[in-house]
Amino acid sequence: MAKREFLKAQWKNLVMLNYEVDPEILKRHIPPGTVLDLWEGKALVSMVGFMFLDTAVMGIKWPWHVNFEEVNLRFYVRYFNGTEWKRGAVFISEIVPKSMIVLIANNLYKEHYRALPMRSSITPAADNHTEFLYEWKLNGRWNKLGATVSNKLQAIEPGSPEEFILEHYWGYNALSVVKTMEYQVEHITWQTGAVRDYVFDADVAALYGEEFKPYLEKEPVSAFYALGSDIVVRMGEKIVVK
Repeated sequence: MAKREFLKAQWKNLVMLNYEVDPEILKRHIPPGTVLDLWEGKALVSMVGFMFLDTAVMGIKWPWHVNFEEVNLRFYVRYFNGTEWKRGAVFISEIVPKSMIVLIANNLYKEHYRALPMRSSITPAADNHTEFLYEWKLNGRWNKLGATVSNKLQAIEPGSPEEFILEHYWGYNALSVVKTMEYQVEHITWQTGAVRDYVFDADVAALYGEEFKPYLEKEPVSAFYALGSDIVVRMGEKIVVK
């Protein structure tokens, strides 16, 4: 039986740059009871920028907290509940422009949100393309994540890299050395658009730690765009690892 609805919104215009990393640097972030979900034997992290739109928490649309940007760094895990494997995401860092979101998400779900000034833009480009750009200000500097994307959208191919990255419908966060928070994310399968070029210009060490610099400052192994859709996040449940 589905858990009660916690959050309802639209996630739109997702820009995702995916990087291969040494699994060792993810070990301290892996929630108890989960294991890394690898793509062709590789541990991947994703830089993701997108819009939160029409947001309601517990059925309430809070003033000035309905439409806003988010940029996050995430990786992928699996959890076996005794009958099936669930594929989920773990968030290393999530940036939003609203401090109230930080307070709610970090306290209720043990997420890793921080509030920074943010802005975004959508600009028509040549040859039936569109530029999507997400920016956040840290230590007086505007950091950037964006892509130029084909306006021709397509369905996700089964077994594709896009399917691996985008088709994760659970979130996991460590609560302690033996407890994990699990929550379900519901949405339709998204349409994608081919990325022609991209930008990621950020202070990686200040944002995520020195250990991520060698990986996030090189070329990504892939770059995706997803149109997004309506989403629902269900109330979380604690997993105790024995």
